[in-house]
Amino acid sequence: MQITAQELAAFIDGKVEGDPTISIHGPSKIEEGQPGTVSFLANQKYESYIYTSKASVILVEKDFQPAGDIHATLIRVENVYEKVAMLLNKFGELQGEEKVAEIHSSAVIDDSVQMDDSVSIGANTVLEKNAVIGKYTVVYPQVYIGSNVKIGSNCIIYPGVKIYKDCEIGSGCILHSNCVIGSDGFGFAPQSDGSYKKIAQLGNVILKDRVDVGSNAVIDRATMGSTVIEEGVKLDNLVQIAHNVVVGADTVIAAQSGIAGSTKIGKRVMMGGQVGIAGHLQVADEVKIQAQAGINSSVKEKGKAMFGTPAFAYRDFLRSYSIFKKLPALADRLRKIEKENNK
Repeated sequence: MQITAQELAAFIDGKVEGDPTISIHGPSKIEEGQPGTVSFLANQKYESYIYTSKASVILVEKDFQPAGDIHATLIRVENVYEKVAMLLNKFGELQGEEKVAEIHSSAVIDDSVQMDDSVSIGANTVLEKNAVIGKYTVVYPQVYIGSNVKIGSNCIIYPGVKIYKDCEIGSGCILHSNCVIGSDGFGFAPQSDGSYKKIAQLGNVILKDRVDVGSNAVIDRATMGSTVIEEGVKLDNLVQIAHNVVVGADTVIAAQSGIAGSTKIGKRVMMGGQVGIAGHLQVADEVKIQAQAGINSSVKEKGKAMFGTPAFAYRDFLRSYSIFKKLPALADRLRKIEKENNK
């Protein structure tokens, strides 16, 4: 596959600065750029590489001002990250092999399953009774799809995914290997003898359209009703979503984060890695939670930035940190003053 700088610029609404006819065949990191590839500069920490990179084409911000000579052809754009995402998707389409719809002979499919002729089902996959699969969805090998599960169109279900009974998956969703949708919520009633009795989990999980779920992530079914992941949510690997949680549209959650039962997360929330959120809380829209923060009370202010464990306002944390990191020195000074006063 070959494409010129001018053709790329037209696709991403960019302006070419240099040779518009130069041909490229794929992307590369700016520090590892090779002739025939396109790279990008979005973080100024990497600016030094733009002067030495061997990449043929480099995407830069519209107002980027170089501090030295650049040998590559530049394409100036608005929002480099957004355009890079577009390019990577385009390269994926051009380089990927067209998937031919087929049902592998080893797949176990109940006679009551409904699916279009455009659906692909991989080897050793199991589809239980009354499951419904939408058009152009691809189900890879060794997937389990339980009874009454509904999956929309244009989804990709990677190897090893498990979708328990009654769960609903929207259109355009991507479920990565070994994630589990609809396992039992963590519901146990304490008994008088100190033991715990399991509480039946009778609800389901609903994933709306364009949800991505990372490898080994788990979304528990509701005790009653539904655990709901709204449109456009992106979950990283090893994320845990407990029973009856609602995650608002276009929220992104990084790896190893966990949300306890019945908590409601707003729209466009950003959560770093290893964030923990206690149960029965509310987190407002557009809140930003830094990595390893612990949230044990509701965050009601839209767009608030949180950090620390337990988490509190980000700016307050930074001010506090500037003090408590000096506590050992302050303690030494205090002991010295007390010693002098006691003479």
